[in-house]
Amino acid sequence: MSLEAHNLSKEYATRSGPLSVLRAVNLTLNRGDALAVMGPSGSGKSTLLHILGTLDHPTGGTVTLEGTNPFTLAEADLAAFRNRRIGFVFQDHHLLPQCSVLENVLIPTLVNTSTKPAETEAYARQLLDRVGLGNRLDHRPAELSGGERQRVAVARALVLKPVLLLADEPTGNLDRKNAQSVGALLLDLHRQENTILVVVTHSAELGRLLPRRMEMNDGMLVPIA
Repeated sequence: MSLEAHNLSKEYATRSGPLSVLRAVNLTLNRGDALAVMGPSGSGKSTLLHILGTLDHPTGGTVTLEGTNPFTLAEADLAAFRNRRIGFVFQDHHLLPQCSVLENVLIPTLVNTSTKPAETEAYARQLLDRVGLGNRLDHRPAELSGGERQRVAVARALVLKPVLLLADEPTGNLDRKNAQSVGALLLDLHRQENTILVVVTHSAELGRLLPRRMEMNDGMLVPIA
């Protein structure tokens, strides 16, 4: 099971002509692989992540996950594919303030008719135990620290057991101690669940936690020595 990107390009129309953000990006990752995509703000890191996660379409090139090119799917099928196979962790946790910790983790399961509610809730509880929040199931996001909210977001990303786990600056809003804790947690859960993990970050400290690192440079993805 793998993620493959071939000759990905992305351009945006501007008044002065096309703006090229990605140019001939190639990438292959297998189950168990973990990659940090480094680079400064505006280098195209998040654009690449959004395309790999099917949140944005490439201008050219192809993406396949487990042999499927998601961009050939009808919109409803693409949404189902994304929901079942891809988990997301963003810089902002995007938790619903009116929902409890457990309810927030279960949100991705609400639109997935292939899951059994009792089984997914049991797994959500297990994940929350593993991220250290098993005793906070009924708390609201406002009652949690920033690091705890991000832990909930990590559990939510994994609740449907995705093949691909994507994290966009997952520690960007945290202090150093919480950033280290969340980064280590993300890696531990990735290893336990045998996902494909791609982390976009400008943090050298987080990048060093991952076994493979690449950098966005002039729209291209190049290895870091």
